[in-house]
Amino acid sequence: MNDQAPLLPAGRHLRFWTLAIVATFVLIYLFRDMLLPFVAGMAIAYFLDPAADKLEDWKLPRSVAAAILIVLFLGLLITASVLLAPVLRDQLLGFLDRLPAYVDRGWSALVPVVERLMAAVPGEGAGDVTEFATGTAEYTVKWLGGVAQGLVEGAGAFFNVFALLLITPVVAFYLLRDWDRMVEKVTGWLPRPNAAVIREQMELIDGALAGFVRGQAMVCLTLGTLYAVGWSLIGLEFALVVGLLTGLMAFIPYAGAFMGFIVALALGFGQFWPDVMSIAMIAVVFGAIQTLDGTFITPRLMGRSVGLHPVWILFALLAGGTLMGFVGVLIAVPTAAALGVLARFAVSRYLISPMFLGGGEADGPGGPGSK
Repeated sequence: MNDQAPLLPAGRHLRFWTLAIVATFVLIYLFRDMLLPFVAGMAIAYFLDPAADKLEDWKLPRSVAAAILIVLFLGLLITASVLLAPVLRDQLLGFLDRLPAYVDRGWSALVPVVERLMAAVPGEGAGDVTEFATGTAEYTVKWLGGVAQGLVEGAGAFFNVFALLLITPVVAFYLLRDWDRMVEKVTGWLPRPNAAVIREQMELIDGALAGFVRGQAMVCLTLGTLYAVGWSLIGLEFALVVGLLTGLMAFIPYAGAFMGFIVALALGFGQFWPDVMSIAMIAVVFGAIQTLDGTFITPRLMGRSVGLHPVWILFALLAGGTLMGFVGVLIAVPTAAALGVLARFAVSRYLISPMFLGGGEADGPGGPGSK
């Protein structure tokens, strides 16, 4: 008597896994507003798992290793916050205090340019330009009002931040403690005929994800430090805040660093004008660090084995942010890494399939294409 359960036909098998994947994404979308502590905890556990494995090799119990790493991680985070918070606060308050002067200086520099442009435009066109400028100003004021309203409404999110600070370390500890057991359990659920192939793809996904996340974290930290130091040396005010933010946004390919550069350039314009050389030095520092990043920092810290194209990462971040907000941005890269590996696997199978080769069987030793 055969005790094994009957195998599903290929079509039903495909439908089952398709429905399972769709259901998973639907559940993630429905619970997106409460996922942040769990996603953050999972990211911390994933980041610290190699260190936990190393401590386990030194005969420490997994629970003790997880507790030590979480405490060290939180201690490092709190220490950095305590050291940086006063400086960041002073720079932010100083920026708000100097903002009116920056606006006046920028306006004084733009007025002569606008007057020359208006003088060069015919009479009827001048009215159109004035109308356009008025409409733009009204839109800007309305947009700023919306931002202010959003900040006021966002003050009610303090509870969510408090919950994030409380729940995330707990989630990170339990996931870090049980990570290997969970992986082993999930691996045991894989369909026996395809278990080896699925494990191989999971290892490739893990390699791509680990290479990107851990490497990109080091890249962002290095670039943020370089921008902050470089712009401080040329005398740019608030260089620490702008430099660290520019480095942090470097995980968004091309656009992130460029947005930070635009902010630094705007601040430099308000601070240094009409000293064009000082403003140009902001661009020189940015260009030098970008060159260093492209030729040494990113290749050295991330290597070429990540397998995630910058355009693919950018698309994933935009799609994740559009669909699920900040949580979507957090899970965008892991999802892109998984889909990228699966897409390459699908293409490799297609290239040896009868659909591509045009025969009844794939070419191989002794096949139709062999000689």
